[in-house]
Amino acid sequence: MYEPIRDKSVHSTMAGTPHDFPHRSREEELDIQLAGHLAALLAVTDELRTAAPSAGLDTAAERLTEQVSRLRGGRTPAPARVPARTTGREPNAAALHRRAHALAGRALVVAASRADTAVAILAAEQMDVHAAALQPRALASR
Repeated sequence: MYEPIRDKSVHSTMAGTPHDFPHRSREEELDIQLAGHLAALLAVTDELRTAAPSAGLDTAAERLTEQVSRLRGGRTPAPARVPARTTGREPNAAALHRRAHALAGRALVVAASRADTAVAILAAEQMDVHAAALQPRALASR
């Protein structure tokens, strides 16, 4: 009733060819993910520094740069290019702080998962800073 298969299958399995593509360990994957979250947090921090310069944001940017460089094997992150405002409006500080708070939270989760205490502390501090900046009295004073 059925005709026997005459040709080699076009569907291949991984059996017998485990080294055809590079593999990364779980730690390497977490390093890549954590570096990405921290680099995104650094970009938002740079936007905030452009909108409202402060020594605290400068220090945070330096610490974030150090950690991203460490996670990327010494490669420093490219400086964020803050786009020129063609609309004439200032960036929404509250939205930037919310985004930074969310990114710091993601970094904290990954740092805890890979047991990176230094980054976990930095991320928690950044969450506190951005949460405090979102308080009504902090936004009213700007």
